[in-house]
Amino acid sequence: MKPMDQVNKVVSVLENEYVAEWTGEGKKIVGYVCSYLPEEILYAADILPYRITGQGCEDTSLADTYLARVNCSFARCCLENALGGRFDFLSGAVFVNGCDHIRRAFENWEAHEKTRPFMYVLPVPHVLTEEAAVWYRDEVLAFKQSVENHFGVQISTERLAEAVAIYNESRRLVRRLYELQAGDSPPLTGAQMVKILSAATRMPRDRFNQLLGGLIEDAADTGGGGDGKVRLLVAGSIMDDADLVENVEDLGAVVVADTLCIGSRSYWDLTDEGEDPLEALVDRYFHHVPCPRMYGHYGERLAFLKEQAERARVDGVILEQIKFCDLHGTDNALLKRDLEKENIPALELERQYGPLADAGRVRTRVQAFLERIRRV
Repeated sequence: MKPMDQVNKVVSVLENEYVAEWTGEGKKIVGYVCSYLPEEILYAADILPYRITGQGCEDTSLADTYLARVNCSFARCCLENALGGRFDFLSGAVFVNGCDHIRRAFENWEAHEKTRPFMYVLPVPHVLTEEAAVWYRDEVLAFKQSVENHFGVQISTERLAEAVAIYNESRRLVRRLYELQAGDSPPLTGAQMVKILSAATRMPRDRFNQLLGGLIEDAADTGGGGDGKVRLLVAGSIMDDADLVENVEDLGAVVVADTLCIGSRSYWDLTDEGEDPLEALVDRYFHHVPCPRMYGHYGERLAFLKEQAERARVDGVILEQIKFCDLHGTDNALLKRDLEKENIPALELERQYGPLADAGRVRTRVQAFLERIRRV
């Protein structure tokens, strides 16, 4: 099977073949929701980290009983999947206090949880100060100890160092894909990139690295299909499904870069393999490219976006925001203002997640944006 076909297979269902194989061996899987969680701690404990998603959710009738319509559709879809039993293969879930929406989803899931008692929140500070770094370190240590105590495992320094090396290899390989995408003829579509990055969060990382090696080999030998198309960067709210990007690319564009949390922001910084692995993980996850939840670091996010846009030579930027996502909504307004000042066309695009997506309206907005770029 070709590597991309394998990726499509992995992301087509929640309980994919890797998940089935892992649980079939009697091993545990723990869900998580945020890029501020050091996945390597779970991986070093021989527990598969699985990023919780709203994919596969067809409606939110169960979640709407507990969450209001002003809670974002991603949080509602995740809760719907949980309450509907579609995450029954998980042995627990670890959330981060990323926003009030996802925190409310966790609280309602935890209140209904009967068979998976490991429901954990990793508190992450909202500022990047020395005092906050000490706080985050203490919380990561507490999380590690909770994993060890609950699952009866010992996370050794050696196992943690191995996990760090495996995840760093992922970051190097994904960055290689981004380099290929930034070329004159991108070998992959942006939708394919989203699927690849989503697959990474739903399978053992060493197996993903093997798959990624084949993808890079195929991509390097494949002529691109993006010649003459409008080159775009996508930034904004969580995007673990390819529907929006497919919609955009159907209109004659190609997404060659992103600053998404499952994308470049999670892969651009390596963990220092020369330090104590736990201390290095704390430092890497706390200081990696900041999310809009981090107060006072807008300048760093703008600089990173501009760096990615320049590297991939984009013609424009789509700043997508799931409706009611206050963090990205505020950030996107500022980003649009500052990008346009530098003559970088930018579109603020409010959307719904998954089954609630309003594809027709999105398509109209994107089509007008592409026409604007082509007239320049």
